[in-house]
Amino acid sequence: MAQSAPGTTADNPTRGRWGLVAAALLLQFSIGAVYAWSVFSKALQAAPAFKLTKVEASLPFEVAIGMIFVGTYIGGRIQDRRGPRTVALVGGVIYALGAIGASFVHGRGSLPLLIITYGVISGFGLGLAYIVPIAMLQKWFPDRRGLITGLAVGGFGFGAVLTSPVAQGLINGHKDMPTKAFLPLGIAYLVMSLVGASFFRNPPANYEVPGWNPSTEGRIVESGRDYTQSEALRTPQWYLLTAILALNTAAGIALISQAAASFTDIAGYSAAGASLAVGLLGMFNGGGRILWAAVSDKTGRMVAFVTMLALQGISLLLLPHAHSAALFFVLAALIYLCYGGGFGTMPATAGDFFGVRNAGAIYGAMIVAWSIGGVVGPQIAASLIGNNKNYTTAYTVIGIMALVSIVLPVITRVPRVRTAAGDGYAGAEQSVATQQREEHRG
Repeated sequence: MAQSAPGTTADNPTRGRWGLVAAALLLQFSIGAVYAWSVFSKALQAAPAFKLTKVEASLPFEVAIGMIFVGTYIGGRIQDRRGPRTVALVGGVIYALGAIGASFVHGRGSLPLLIITYGVISGFGLGLAYIVPIAMLQKWFPDRRGLITGLAVGGFGFGAVLTSPVAQGLINGHKDMPTKAFLPLGIAYLVMSLVGASFFRNPPANYEVPGWNPSTEGRIVESGRDYTQSEALRTPQWYLLTAILALNTAAGIALISQAAASFTDIAGYSAAGASLAVGLLGMFNGGGRILWAAVSDKTGRMVAFVTMLALQGISLLLLPHAHSAALFFVLAALIYLCYGGGFGTMPATAGDFFGVRNAGAIYGAMIVAWSIGGVVGPQIAASLIGNNKNYTTAYTVIGIMALVSIVLPVITRVPRVRTAAGDGYAGAEQSVATQQREEHRG
């Protein structure tokens, strides 16, 4: 059953909501550590007991990313019905237990166990937990929806930045058995998840932000009603938004998948310099989630997506010709910034289009775009670059793809309010009111 915030008063119903942001960030920092896998991948290829190939070392991470959609789809539906705290707690525990389980992998022969623990178990728990703070904070911050969802997913983006040096330090102490680092990390994930998620709660019934009127927010438009997941999936807008997110993701992750090699082969970075540059770019990935989400509150969501796709497209076209180390880094930073911006802006966009009451289920299903883009982008880049290092063809094709994609946010509009009898949504407002009473009963 959904939890209501204690201590709120009629004169200040927003009391304590920024504390929930801090709790959400604590959870997101822990699960965002999944992006630090490259540290483990390198160690597992070098450790004598493992000696994994690059393909083998990437399998646990790829499985984990694939399981995210399963977790977000299930977790989103449950949290909209049962409240955020329970789902976040369960997701955080499963994620941490998967990491702890990975610490029992002691050699190459145990690779299947690593895939099951880190990939399947942690990936599923990550998905369960990931969607919860995004949906919850949208309900608490209708007046700052873009900024607040940007902060929520920004915490996820910064998780790897915070975890990578810690994980590397732990691995340095166990170079022959790098999986031992998963035990202290898993315990830390467990503590952070439990502490953060324990504060999660939905706002009380009939919650409103004093002095805020959505009709006066000229750039933020809403459909005027709360769609259920099944209703949203019957609209063309859901598929248009999913396509926008998938294409924005594909463009950015195409570079991310080839970043270190691109820095050395195109701009002449040393291996150490390329590694440092890629690490610094993680800050732009995380920062872009906050920046673009906040910008979209002012410009409108579709204007923000047009700008992100345009910047990525132009930067990708210029990238293979940027032999200056500084210029190459600037272009790469823009791409990372816009890649992260898509994840920061889309949750608020989905809330504008379909309402926030069922945001967990609706956006949770939309996360399939992450999986699609995460496969398509790297595959196109790898196949076109090939053994001949044909970066010009690869990044030109992907850049053109991003620029052509601009047509999607240009034509995408918020669904019209449909409440008339016979249109498939008769009695929608009544059902929403009934659902609200059930959510906050007791």
